[in-house]
Amino acid sequence: MKWFTESKLFDFARQGQRLTHIGLVIPLSFVFALISQLGAIPLFILMGSIYGMSATGLSMEGIPVLEAGFWMSLQLIFSFTLIYVILWAWLKFFEKRSFWTLGYEAKNALMKYGRGFLFGMLMFGGSVGILAMFGSVSFEIGDPTQQGLAALGGVALVLIGWVVQGAAEEVLIRGWALPVIGARSKPWIGLLFSSLIFALLHGLNPGLSAIALVNLALFGVFAGLYAMREGSLWGISALHSVWNWVQGNFFGFEVSGTNAGGGTLFNLMETGADWLTGGTFGPEGGLAVTIVLLIATAITLFWKSKETTQAITSQ
Repeated sequence: MKWFTESKLFDFARQGQRLTHIGLVIPLSFVFALISQLGAIPLFILMGSIYGMSATGLSMEGIPVLEAGFWMSLQLIFSFTLIYVILWAWLKFFEKRSFWTLGYEAKNALMKYGRGFLFGMLMFGGSVGILAMFGSVSFEIGDPTQQGLAALGGVALVLIGWVVQGAAEEVLIRGWALPVIGARSKPWIGLLFSSLIFALLHGLNPGLSAIALVNLALFGVFAGLYAMREGSLWGISALHSVWNWVQGNFFGFEVSGTNAGGGTLFNLMETGADWLTGGTFGPEGGLAVTIVLLIATAITLFWKSKETTQAITSQ
């Protein structure tokens, strides 16, 4: 598979004057992610001064859904924007290459982004379909002002935050860690280590289970293959963002153990065994998502595109 061994992502990584050593990539991935999370502190201070604090955190119960969506979007933006800034500075002053070499080549960007957005919706929709087949999901009665059409404004606002969040994680893991490690060693080593980094970055999330950890690593493998095959981050950035948005604000599930504020269009809840539904971690902690990720990974690996078919025919 030429797209695996000679992905554009590796060529982009080699455009700099130096490649970060593997021994630095791994710890720096965690450091960069942690520093970025600290960017939300000023926002939480501001929100605390407006809404006050309770024993469980910010006192925001009962605020209008549009207002909640606004703050949720800002939380995501403030928590992840520094990843872009940090990596821009690292690439400029250490590796000596442009930010776009992380996988944001302008050619066909809109098409790739739209395709990834569609795939992300279909994939998580497939997970919900599996839960429904096993009778493990049902509608939950909730505040009518926080769900359905009444929540549409808040749900749309939160999507902006998810766009920033999903792309930030992709920039760090599939745009930087994977290609740099792969370019310095072998592509499969870059894929493996970047997937483990991605899983461990979520290691402190509430409700984490063994299945959830496996699914996080499996998502890392799938996302890495998708980005390597496309030679770009546009598609996987869109897929990652819409996956989280559909999960939390379309269907109303927990997103990797955390509650997505800003309302939900369909307020669903898991009703089956935790090994299938994911329990408090959300569907990402259950085998329904495992099945979808395995299928998506197999399709990414073995789907014969027009270019692949032409290459085989010409031999």
